[in-house]
Amino acid sequence: MSDRNSDGLRDVALWRTFLAAYRSGSVSAAARMLGLAQSSVTAQMQALEARIGEPLFDRHARGIRPTPRADDLANRLAGPLDALATALGSPPPADAPPVRLGGAGDLLAVLAAPALASAVAGGLRVTMTPGLAADLLDRIATGSLDLVVSAVRPRGRALPTVALFDEEFVLVASPSLGIEPSVDLRPDALASTPLLAFAPDVPILRRYWRHVFGIRLERAPALVAPDLRALVAAAVAGAGATVLPTYLIAGELAEGRLTVLRETDDPPINTLYLVRRPGPLAEGVAVVERALRDAVADL
Repeated sequence: MSDRNSDGLRDVALWRTFLAAYRSGSVSAAARMLGLAQSSVTAQMQALEARIGEPLFDRHARGIRPTPRADDLANRLAGPLDALATALGSPPPADAPPVRLGGAGDLLAVLAAPALASAVAGGLRVTMTPGLAADLLDRIATGSLDLVVSAVRPRGRALPTVALFDEEFVLVASPSLGIEPSVDLRPDALASTPLLAFAPDVPILRRYWRHVFGIRLERAPALVAPDLRALVAAAVAGAGATVLPTYLIAGELAEGRLTVLRETDDPPINTLYLVRRPGPLAEGVAVVERALRDAVADL
């Protein structure tokens, strides 16, 4: 950016065009979304790239592919620009269709529902659909969902996608089990402790064992429950040890009902993505996106 325009505020229209192109994955789709001529979108993107001093998209036969710089800019700009669009517009009308939000059941219950409480109280309508990432991405691709919080980034650029936040995973158990927490804790200290898992193939546990302990987990779980809230309840009750995201158990950790068994400066993380149905950004969807971003800002 030049010194005459160092804060970028005069470029709001260009940034809006950039975000539309990023989310839609093509110049033509961005033009339809914004109600502009395709040549205008192209000219605005060229002007923005000239000011940035580097390309923001790689052009190919089926559209445009963002560069790493574009990913970074989109992650930082999406929330403020959507908030600005909502602030300058009007609240969603009372008869607007509900925003259809998909995600893991535990995330919808613990994070999304409280985050959307004030908006719902103010008249926003939301329908939440729990499910696995692959199924939810299929549904948003066919238009039966508006927004999905997904642990899997969709392939290609057909679905507008931005990173939401990184889940951080910890190994926990109830203090009643008597396992001594230690930064040097090894798996043999858990040899007689039942393991609680999300699925029979223990994906979360396996990843933790490989990342933190540096070995392959060979044990079968004692309890399988396809809802992390069930694992939280079982762990608090003393059923065994498990690996859970910190946002889900903040209360249990603060109250001492669960204990982190091995503190580490390099915990396993998992990026969650906000995936939106292609097309114009509805006001209600923008409200939900902003509420979710605000909810995870301090995680």
